[in-house]
Amino acid sequence: MNGGIILLDKPSGMTSMACDNFIKRTMGTGKVGHSGTLDPFATGLLPIFWGDALKVVRYTDDYDKAYSCTAFFGSETDTEDTEGEIVGGRMPSPEELNELEATDFKAVRDAFSKVSSMTMQEPPLYSAKKINGQKAYDLARAGKKVDLPPHPVRIDSLEIKGIRIEGGAVLVDFTVSCSKGTYIRSICRDAGRITGFGAHAIALRRIKAGPFSIDDAFTPEQISALAEVSGEEEFSVSRETALTHLKKFELEASEHKDIILGKKIAVPADTDLTEGVLYRAMYLGKTAAVVYKSEEEGKAVLRIDRMLWKDD
Repeated sequence: MNGGIILLDKPSGMTSMACDNFIKRTMGTGKVGHSGTLDPFATGLLPIFWGDALKVVRYTDDYDKAYSCTAFFGSETDTEDTEGEIVGGRMPSPEELNELEATDFKAVRDAFSKVSSMTMQEPPLYSAKKINGQKAYDLARAGKKVDLPPHPVRIDSLEIKGIRIEGGAVLVDFTVSCSKGTYIRSICRDAGRITGFGAHAIALRRIKAGPFSIDDAFTPEQISALAEVSGEEEFSVSRETALTHLKKFELEASEHKDIILGKKIAVPADTDLTEGVLYRAMYLGKTAAVVYKSEEEGKAVLRIDRMLWKDD
């Protein structure tokens, strides 16, 4: 293979960049990059692209995601997870715990319900959001003021899997499906503020990203073992998989010849395409190019956004 996508099951404590470096060593290549950075604290699905597959990373930016998380209600931290310092919140009193249990934790469930309907979210201070070219977590660690305005998010579903009391705190296991840019740590933070107890994430795992699932991912140990005895075909998937969210249409042989020469082609008469939307131009079962419709001199043409395959 000249490239592919490795679905890594990232362990906690490992940065996404360290994961890239691991794949570089394993594959013996310097051409590596990941889609959708995971915090060192988090675990789970991290798609890593190597070789020619790097050409399609740009088309993964808008992937929806899904996570499983455990929230601790009893304190809020500055990082909104276990790695930060406590900055607010309080442990529920014994009387409050009794009331929560007696009502099946209605106050907690209501808080999550309210958060799940939010369409704007304030990002964590410790995040990769950039302020004047600098990442927010670098500024926060340097003790500088960080002002991150709320940004649009979409939470498609939030399901509570279980609620329990441990050590005087309330722990909530939940799953969430959401748009890109949604911070699960901030969901915990906001739910904690609504209840008045404060909350932070104590476990966070990505389980889906676009067409990819944690069920198909490999741990670093598994990848090392497979690379030694079987080769990358055992754990590296085709870059085509990353493009399945794009609608496709088939090229005629003559159209494919024009495409591989970098020419724009007329929109096929029997094809209903939307201007500005990206599509996969297919030939013989492969994506020859990612293209988009454009109106030029009164004619609808397809222009190339990225050439992917030139073989006849």
